[in-house]
Amino acid sequence: MGSIVGLRCVRCGELFPPADMFEGCSVCAPETRVNIVPVYDEQEVSRTLSPESLSRRPASMWRYYELLPVDSEHCVSLGEGMTPLVACPKLGIHLGIPNLYIKDESQNPTGSFKDRLASAAISVGRRNGAQTVVCSSTGNLGLATAAYAARAGLDCVVLTTTASPPMMQMLMRSYGAMIVATLEKKQRWMLMKACVDELGWFPVSNYCQPLVGSNPYGVDGYKTIGLEICEQLNWNAPDVIASPSAFGEGLWGAWQGCVVARKLGFTQSLPRMVAAEVFGPLTNALQRELTDVEEVPSGVTVAYSVGSGVATYQALHALRESHGTAGRADDDALLDMQRLLAKTEGILAETASVLPLVLLAKLRDSEWIREDEVVVAVLTSAGIKDPVLIEDLDNEVPRVEPDLRKFKEALKEIYAFTC
Repeated sequence: MGSIVGLRCVRCGELFPPADMFEGCSVCAPETRVNIVPVYDEQEVSRTLSPESLSRRPASMWRYYELLPVDSEHCVSLGEGMTPLVACPKLGIHLGIPNLYIKDESQNPTGSFKDRLASAAISVGRRNGAQTVVCSSTGNLGLATAAYAARAGLDCVVLTTTASPPMMQMLMRSYGAMIVATLEKKQRWMLMKACVDELGWFPVSNYCQPLVGSNPYGVDGYKTIGLEICEQLNWNAPDVIASPSAFGEGLWGAWQGCVVARKLGFTQSLPRMVAAEVFGPLTNALQRELTDVEEVPSGVTVAYSVGSGVATYQALHALRESHGTAGRADDDALLDMQRLLAKTEGILAETASVLPLVLLAKLRDSEWIREDEVVVAVLTSAGIKDPVLIEDLDNEVPRVEPDLRKFKEALKEIYAFTC
């Protein structure tokens, strides 16, 4: 692993010794709740990490082991990371962004970017002697935590809500996780805090109120998204990286990866970050020029995995530091974009994952994005496990007789296809 010199507060800069700190900066609290981040000895890192050395390493996120909290030989891994960076020229032309790429995180082992967080966090937990890991999730993080806990040989408890999709609950249980539901989202955090404080369980996700963020060692795994994007573009940072945002931890992590790449001299520039939201806590904070993120009203959305009315301080910090922006998209636009992406580029994404594409189209129309800029949209999760998509499809497949004329009539009538 890299030489960790401590844990630094994103807001005040206070440096703490490396330890299990899951409730954020004690100096800023309770006025502001903000997470801390692992700090590495960059001079030590640069002795072994270089573009040349990376070319000889395995294609996983642990190729950047010097910048991760556990040595690659002792990590809990299922081969996560180094997901494809896919050029999307047809969709790009449609959106007015010819140099459009998708970072396809659906290619991770459990089908989402949450595998990076779970791999890093559970690796630390196992190293520190944890027996039981716990997280709060309605879907992707619970699934990832269950899979990596199984890989590590640890017990796993996932606290969800009664509104979480039954299919996601079934998938979590298939990995041996114990699933318990509460009526309200924040009740999960209350119960999880008791599990950490009184039972000594190792937390993977956030459990603090107000919101702090997930296990800081786990969030550090998201840093590899930014590093990979830069590497896959031949060590050129894109002009824009847009990501779906609930708490904004993936966006924060990707930004950190790009910052590290420039500090190490691998790249010469930094991207502008874009947070694509449903209910808009980060959008609200930017528009009102708030110092901290305020909770906004939330509700039911087809993008259930990012249906949050709260976001982290560090996500807002990444947007401001990168001269980025945030915006919202409604359900109808998401469903339309989900179908368009699948039909034009052959990529089936979870509804929440296409949020950046909807927002990028708006930003291009307003000329916040120039036509010649290189833009990367992070696709966070696979559509094949999206209950919204499954429910939206008509299960009735038309039946035809082995008669070519009737077959052609059926195609024309049902699919408006003439042959």
